[in-house]
Amino acid sequence: MPASLFKPSLTGVWNLPPLILHPFAGREGPDKLLEGSRAALMMHGLMPSDADMDELGRRILMGRYNEVRMLYFLGKDIFRWMDQCQEIIDKTEELKTLGIRIQSFAAMLVDAAPKGVTEKLSNWGVSDQRTIFSRAIGLRSAFEELPPADLLSPLFLKNYHRYADHLYACYQRLSPFTMVSAENFPFELYGSEEYSRKLSDQFERQD
Repeated sequence: MPASLFKPSLTGVWNLPPLILHPFAGREGPDKLLEGSRAALMMHGLMPSDADMDELGRRILMGRYNEVRMLYFLGKDIFRWMDQCQEIIDKTEELKTLGIRIQSFAAMLVDAAPKGVTEKLSNWGVSDQRTIFSRAIGLRSAFEELPPADLLSPLFLKNYHRYADHLYACYQRLSPFTMVSAENFPFELYGSEEYSRKLSDQFERQD
């Protein structure tokens, strides 16, 4: 990651929009991921196999594709949030000349998210948010739309995590940016259904 332009001594607090994550796996998503994991175990002789090696290889690739798919749609939510954050910076006179860019918010989300965000992710069972968020950003930065499985090579699918790691590093190096912290730019994390309920409760209280 490039050195930041500078790290300004900010004393104000600017609340950022919440990061809202939408469901993206679909009803069959988890089953397809598990099928790919089982196929990998079968191929290595760690589970009884019900298929030949070619079929197991196909199942593994489809499992990897579904991992890519889930990260891609997570990346779409993150990019939507980062664009909203950048709009706030561009409209705030005291901030818009400080070199705060979209990459600033990517770095904060990946490396220094607010405590409330990390705690919620932990409650959701996410143990490695840095890896998941960085790979989601990397993949979304490369694909405007998710390619169908048959347009991605087996080499890419088998090693997508390495590609995604490098794509994130490349994205963060596209231009210098100023580091920001959750102390000055707090935000919250919601699932889309959870956020809809929150808004509905607020409207009911107003009535």
